[in-house]
Amino acid sequence: MQPILETDKLTIAFGGHKPVNEVSLKIMPNTFTSIIGPNGAGKTTLFNLLSGQLKPTSGRVLMKGKEITHLSPAKRTRLGMGRSFQITNVFPSLTVQENVRLAVQAQAGVYYNLFATPKKHAHFEKRAQELLETVLLGQKGDSLAKNLAHGEKRKLEIAMLLALETEVLLLDEPTAGMSLEEVPSILEVIRQIKNQGNRTILLIEHKMDMVLSFSERLMVLFNGKLLAEDTPENIMRSELVQKAYLGGLYDDAS
Repeated sequence: MQPILETDKLTIAFGGHKPVNEVSLKIMPNTFTSIIGPNGAGKTTLFNLLSGQLKPTSGRVLMKGKEITHLSPAKRTRLGMGRSFQITNVFPSLTVQENVRLAVQAQAGVYYNLFATPKKHAHFEKRAQELLETVLLGQKGDSLAKNLAHGEKRKLEIAMLLALETEVLLLDEPTAGMSLEEVPSILEVIRQIKNQGNRTILLIEHKMDMVLSFSERLMVLFNGKLLAEDTPENIMRSELVQKAYLGGLYDDAS
């Protein structure tokens, strides 16, 4: 089976510093992989290279066997890659339903038409509502996005990514900034997406209980290099990984 996402000696240099240094990885379709590592390991920089926010100094990025190293983030999105950020990225003055409906329409190649009747786009609204149900925002469709709690905004952002029919979903600390009360709800959203079994998910997250609960594979970055890749059980037992964390994985933070 061909990897859905692959890098070959991916490197980015800022002067003499290489936050990502010759990282080669292969992500298989419909799997859940977490990328972990101590502070400064290069996790978010790697996501920025995968999603096109940064251009590598050397190396390649491939998706479904096609090189996408120099494609823009927008073009990668059209190929089926979606990226969530530590800071939410929604339209605050639109309703929750409108945010998702616009993403559904964009995926369909249909944009705003002043003269279109509401019935003409009813199927977009239906799809938007289905996605809101998936992310547990089914009752929030009429609320303005700016009035949502932080955790609810993260769910909305995920719904918008799902609306774009993303095959590869990059989740960069989805619980960042959430209260303890909000975390279980976003975990349930991620669990539902995983259980659908039709998306490849890459996660950066410092909550190790979450990482171990969801992940089929763990990749460990250390000083910009891929230190280890294995099942969660084997990674947790690895002396090499333990040394990299100076005494334990549980101190990880992005």
